[in-house]
Amino acid sequence: MASPQGYVSEITFHVRYAETDMMGIVHHASYLVWFEEGRSAFIREQGTSYAKLEEAGYYLAAGELNARYIKAAVYDQQVTVRCWIESHKSRTVTFACEIIASDDSSLLFTSSIKLICLDKSGQITRIPQVWSKWLDA
Repeated sequence: MASPQGYVSEITFHVRYAETDMMGIVHHASYLVWFEEGRSAFIREQGTSYAKLEEAGYYLAAGELNARYIKAAVYDQQVTVRCWIESHKSRTVTFACEIIASDDSSLLFTSSIKLICLDKSGQITRIPQVWSKWLDA
């Protein structure tokens, strides 16, 4: 994964009990939920939201997902989700993220997701020009 260039959104929180298994280890699907929260935070920090994008008649659908689990997070551990835009083209935007342990900055997880812009009818369409502010962050 390329190192972040440009704006990087960060959110920090403690691992919740519901996100773990009986051994207190974070379930693999929780990392993807955290990545989604990181993307949502990134967009909110740019002055808009997924809800506003959908109200405008556009949707970002997952087209490709890559994930690498490096080290397990555990119950009550404080983690930081770092999220940024890796690239964007006329019809796609690729977000990248890393999740780190907040206490020692050890890398726990990396991921990228390519999102495809769709219109209300579900057809692939160009990303609206008005989105360029946050895409170019």
